[in-house]
Amino acid sequence: MLYIVGTPIGNYKDFSLRAQEILKSVDIVACEDTRVTGLLLSEFQIKSRLTSYHEHNKHSKGESIIEALSSGQSVALVSDAGMPCISDPGYELVRACINNGINVSVIPGPTALSCAIALSGLPSDHFYFEGFLPSEGSERKKRLTALQAFDCMIVLYEAPHRLQKTLGELCEKGFAQRPVAVARELTKKYEEVVRGSLETVALYFEEHKPKGEFVIIIGAGEPITISKDGPSIEERILALYREGLPTKEISAILSKEFNESKRNLYTQVLKVIEFNKK
Repeated sequence: MLYIVGTPIGNYKDFSLRAQEILKSVDIVACEDTRVTGLLLSEFQIKSRLTSYHEHNKHSKGESIIEALSSGQSVALVSDAGMPCISDPGYELVRACINNGINVSVIPGPTALSCAIALSGLPSDHFYFEGFLPSEGSERKKRLTALQAFDCMIVLYEAPHRLQKTLGELCEKGFAQRPVAVARELTKKYEEVVRGSLETVALYFEEHKPKGEFVIIIGAGEPITISKDGPSIEERILALYREGLPTKEISAILSKEFNESKRNLYTQVLKVIEFNKK
């Protein structure tokens, strides 16, 4: 039997009794990092044998785990924090078990995904889970563009060193005025949720250095369409400027029209006006 076991995402007191019982009883515990899981198990006097199973060894270790299961041994699959198989390769081991006729059972635990949604205060009847975006390159641009088509809540995971970049790019993709909740250090001592428009939250994290692992919750809204018809941003800037409107008001108007960040537009407004004065 393979057991999919949820572990705490930050607070050891969230470790269920059933999860502890299963981990004590199995022959092998397959985990992402034996050091991380070893600390958790030692805290609860659990002495089961550990073996690593992660993205870089999933094929070789997956085969040996299937062999152990086929021989009658029991295995528990855990991640460093939360539920396995969410943004990690655990699903491949589960699929291999299914294909080999090996029973699989789940022992639920907390997830950053569900905790952040609950704390967001935003409607979650329907949501799309993106997980981690690619760190860079054309695939990242492709995924960011794909998000524009969703009218439901969108959930992303992000590392602290990429948070500001991701929030800025989401603003540029037309999400600047969407309501968001950005959560960090969930269930831990310094748990924090920053709420507001995506634009204001992005500004907050420019002034406060991101620390910890983050969940970004983007509230539902109309799909973002990039219209090729009608006047360009530059044409609208000049038209509004000629009407005598101040630059800040022009930025605010165009932010709604083009689903762009007011801050980014303000810089563009200044450049267009200055260029046309020459």
